[in-house]
Amino acid sequence: MSTVIIRPIGTFRAAPFLGFAGFGAFWGVWGATLPLLRAQAGVSDAEFGVVLLFIGAGALPAMLLTGRLVDALGLRVTGVLLALLGVMGVVLSAAAVNYAALCAGILLTGASSGAADVALNTLAATVEKRTGRPVVTRSHAAFSATVALSSLGAGALTAIADSLLVNFAAGAVVVVALGLAVVTTTRPAHAQDAAARGRQDAAAPEGRVEPALPGRMSWWIALVMIGAIGAFAFAAENAYQSWSAVLLTDAFTASPALAAVAPAAFATTAALTRFATGTVTLRRPIATLVAASAIATGGGVLTAFAPTLPLAMGGIVAAAVGTSALFPTLLSYGLRPVPDGSRGRATSAISTVAYLGYLAGPAYFGLLADAGGVQRTFLGVAALTAVVLAAIPALKRAGSRPLP
Repeated sequence: MSTVIIRPIGTFRAAPFLGFAGFGAFWGVWGATLPLLRAQAGVSDAEFGVVLLFIGAGALPAMLLTGRLVDALGLRVTGVLLALLGVMGVVLSAAAVNYAALCAGILLTGASSGAADVALNTLAATVEKRTGRPVVTRSHAAFSATVALSSLGAGALTAIADSLLVNFAAGAVVVVALGLAVVTTTRPAHAQDAAARGRQDAAAPEGRVEPALPGRMSWWIALVMIGAIGAFAFAAENAYQSWSAVLLTDAFTASPALAAVAPAAFATTAALTRFATGTVTLRRPIATLVAASAIATGGGVLTAFAPTLPLAMGGIVAAAVGTSALFPTLLSYGLRPVPDGSRGRATSAISTVAYLGYLAGPAYFGLLADAGGVQRTFLGVAALTAVVLAAIPALKRAGSRPLP
């Protein structure tokens, strides 16, 4: 009997890491292949900037609805949604031959990405709760690491083939394979969950059972508040990923090759931090959030006032250490008390609100940069993580709220 239980747990534990690796593989290919996508569709830079907004337009409603789908169908649907994302890349590369087709393809890609995002985070939180291991933070680390690796691979493939379809097809092979692996590794847990639901149905009056839904409005308000704090963390993280190379170019006249070191250093530091801090984020989430937001704020201030390039890089690396720990810790902390039957919906609530920060971050940074220059704008980014630090007492009260 014991061996039957141990084997599913062993394979189940691997599922979120496989899934986030697939998610990172897609987005690494995406980032490296955007110039080819723009060229094939024949759009201007301004048009392409507008088109990229369709990622968020597709992702937000999908993120809001996917949690209910996962709660209803089980965790195996995560692998299916991930594989669908990989296929969407191929569809986009084949269909994006003009502006209208590009908009439609990116809208559907955004929807697929948002759905996979919520499902993967639900899966990671469920595995973390059942195994007692720091799965959420470390699976996000797997995402960061795979983004970096797949970006390099896509760049090399572009140098060889210079083909949008080849890049996305190669990515799809990896993403679909990892999606199928997620389906396989979640199958034992899916069967156990189905059996448990069957026993609950049999015991319930008239064969019916209400899902374990934390339905009190106060609890959902708490989840939305956690998502709102996550929005500030997301906006800050996105600012460094998107603008650190511009900072080195504008403020320190770095060459393009040298400027590219900044986002690469940020991503590498983020991955290493998430791997290294997984245990402490699980055991001491509030202390982790305090330390991470303080470090990120300090890194932002240093970046904003650094007189030399090495000091600016030090600020960027410090910010990577701090910001990389924020959202995974918030997600883990917020989902920990949620019962299995409603974890998907809770993940949707947190992730959808937090994603608004990811969307608003570039506009926030751009407005500040236009007013005061790129370097001083990082003081505004430091203000975002300072808000996270100030909100932690309220977060602690929300996290201690009992479920009904």
